[in-house]
Amino acid sequence: MEYSILIIATPLLMFLFLGLLGGKMKPKVAGIIGTLGMTLCATVAYTVAYQYFFQIGKTGDTWTPAVPINFEWLRFTDHLHIDLGILLDPISVMMLVVITTVSLMVHLYSLGYMHGETGFQRYYALLSLFSFSMLGLVVATNIFQMYIFWELVGVSSYSLIGFYYTKPSAVSASKKAFIVTRFADLGFLVGILILSYYTGTFDFANLTQDNSALVVNSFAGKSFIGLSLATWALALIFMGGAGKSAMFPLHIWLPDAMEGPTPVSALIHAATMVVAGVFLVARLFPVYHFAAPEVLTMIAYVGTFTALFAAVIAITQTDIKRVLAFSTISQIAYMMVALGVSDFGGHDGLGYMASMFHLFTHAFFKALLFLGAGSVIHAVHSNEMHAMGGLHKYMKITSITFLVACLAIAGIPPFSGFYSKDEILAAAFHNHQAIFWTLWVVAGLTAFYMFRLYFCIFWNRPYSPHPLTPSPQGEGGHHHKPHESPWTMALPLIILGVFSIFSGLIPFADFVSSDNQPFHTHIDWTVASMSILVAIIGIGTAFVLYFKESRQPAVLAQKMGVLYRGALHKFYLDEVWMWVTQTVVFRYICKPIAWFDRHIIDGTMDGIAWTTQKASTSIRGLQSGQVQFYAWVFVAGTILIAALVLFL
Repeated sequence: MEYSILIIATPLLMFLFLGLLGGKMKPKVAGIIGTLGMTLCATVAYTVAYQYFFQIGKTGDTWTPAVPINFEWLRFTDHLHIDLGILLDPISVMMLVVITTVSLMVHLYSLGYMHGETGFQRYYALLSLFSFSMLGLVVATNIFQMYIFWELVGVSSYSLIGFYYTKPSAVSASKKAFIVTRFADLGFLVGILILSYYTGTFDFANLTQDNSALVVNSFAGKSFIGLSLATWALALIFMGGAGKSAMFPLHIWLPDAMEGPTPVSALIHAATMVVAGVFLVARLFPVYHFAAPEVLTMIAYVGTFTALFAAVIAITQTDIKRVLAFSTISQIAYMMVALGVSDFGGHDGLGYMASMFHLFTHAFFKALLFLGAGSVIHAVHSNEMHAMGGLHKYMKITSITFLVACLAIAGIPPFSGFYSKDEILAAAFHNHQAIFWTLWVVAGLTAFYMFRLYFCIFWNRPYSPHPLTPSPQGEGGHHHKPHESPWTMALPLIILGVFSIFSGLIPFADFVSSDNQPFHTHIDWTVASMSILVAIIGIGTAFVLYFKESRQPAVLAQKMGVLYRGALHKFYLDEVWMWVTQTVVFRYICKPIAWFDRHIIDGTMDGIAWTTQKASTSIRGLQSGQVQFYAWVFVAGTILIAALVLFL
């Protein structure tokens, strides 16, 4: 399967080609070339998936990893070296399908959405770079190769979030995303170094073989401040995943990342950046389970709190993209919780399978939600709910596909989200009751805020242009009749709508499990009935409050008082982080370091320079260029040497 290199090589070549030559061609041509490149990439990815899952992947009853390409890049010792290659196993092949499918839909959709934008060619070049980075991450054969592509994902997101670089808010958002994730990635790097120092390897095959016996034996008896070094290493590695996947309290960058173009938001939230953290924990799951199970417990608790925290905030937001941003945080947290409550192997590993299953289905309906939101923004030139309403009359394709995505994320059967979310709730129900009931409440909140969003956009009140509503690019309000998006935007919505309906019917446990042993699952109707009930309650509540225009939501918000205001302002976490950075970091850490740099480091260097200058000034007469002086010194030196010889 050496041809699988095309999956990585194609978007890289598209990035180089469009980045270097895109400015010399018409924008539409650059967009078509980028889309054709991603079409080839997706075709190869589907071919790889078919060949792996239906022809060569199984040895007996076990899914066997395949490494079609691998070569040594850097060697440190006889055992420790960094390789570059391609690892194909159930989760990496599944991710190839997800990434290329969503990326292709985004490429096609952007032909219409980004039409006429300045920097259109640059946009498609950066989309290719983003896809290349994430594809390289998921097929990495070792953790250091993953880290290289991990950082490339960060660079790509920085470039695309700040695509509108003339807008101060976009520049600020891109810097915020970059800084927060770099801070988290420092922990990731330190964790990698600790892990590789004691195990002597970076390779996933070595780290996870024999149920991670190498890691367990390498760290045996080694501890620091009461915790094993394995716990420290894997907790620091999870820190990197928490930053990328926007887990509390490192979630603050993701809502602001909405300043980028809406198709970029779909790519970030559905198939690339935020799912990288979940994939990281899944890739190292045997290591976590056998070497540091307490870290998995921590992941479960962090994910549970993040899911509830983000869902509560999403209820109050009025910017439709920020509602979806907090929805993503909550759903990614669901996946983290599933990994945290999972055991290893067979039905005991239900949580692992459920996490990957939800990652798979979530990619399609979350991409659909963002692209649907982009279609609405494209029509009304605003992100705010109060500038919308009654759009079902004008945008039936967008309305129907958006409804499909809302039903999927709410967990209503037979839509895909029902099957994957039900498995997560079942795993939590059989392992940790407190976590289950929290996730159950979150499921109800999810159904409520998603249908609040749907009703406010497409129903609620008759649409009328709001003269005071600025567009996303800062212009004034628009007074035109909304219309359905062009086919380049509508077709991806329809395709993703089909995926959102039927992708949950895949017998996922037959393909993906924690120990690569297929197993069969069934719907736990005790859990499923409770999840359907709470989803219906959430949808019904949203219908009563928002299907028709009413003062009741404003009255409820006023009655909730401090809680509502706190959620509306995201519980002031941005302000807390700003205080921490400006007061604690800048004043008490950066200023002393800057003083030390200016007065001690610079002072020492200036002192050396002053001493050198003075010494050179005092002896520069020795090189005056006067022949008489040189002759005098020569004669005097000769006499002095002769006198010393005679005397001695």
